[in-house]
Amino acid sequence: MSKNPKPARSRHPINRKLLDEAPLGARIADRVTGFMGSWAFIVIQTVIVIIWITGNIYLLSKPFDPYPFILLNLAFSTQAAYAAPLILLAGNRASLRDRLTLEHAAAEADIEEEQNKRLLKGNTEILEQVAALEKRILELEKSILAAIEGQSGRGGEGRT
Repeated sequence: MSKNPKPARSRHPINRKLLDEAPLGARIADRVTGFMGSWAFIVIQTVIVIIWITGNIYLLSKPFDPYPFILLNLAFSTQAAYAAPLILLAGNRASLRDRLTLEHAAAEADIEEEQNKRLLKGNTEILEQVAALEKRILELEKSILAAIEGQSGRGGEGRT
């Protein structure tokens, strides 16, 4: 029995390749950087810092991280050390997605341009055929009129 592949969530081939089929590390980096760039993260981090500082001020007799809050500074440094590579990884993936999207759009534009050229050529051929038909109709009309005039000219001579 073969395993059924996971159904694609994205219809566009670029999104399917870079989002649906992305390795676990890339998906984690996208989610982490997405969260770190949100208001929820800013609010949560602000609340944690306020609790940290007020907790140390309240426990002034035995603070767990006395001023200048070296442990808090270490936590921020550790967070920055992990955040920077994740942000770079997500930025590189976004650049790759943009490049692939542009390449795909350019390929689609080339296909559309070729279709437009074929349509224009077909329209030109049709117009040439219509012009040839109009010319032939005018020639037939002239020959019919000439034949009618020729018959009426002969028919008028015989009556007199």
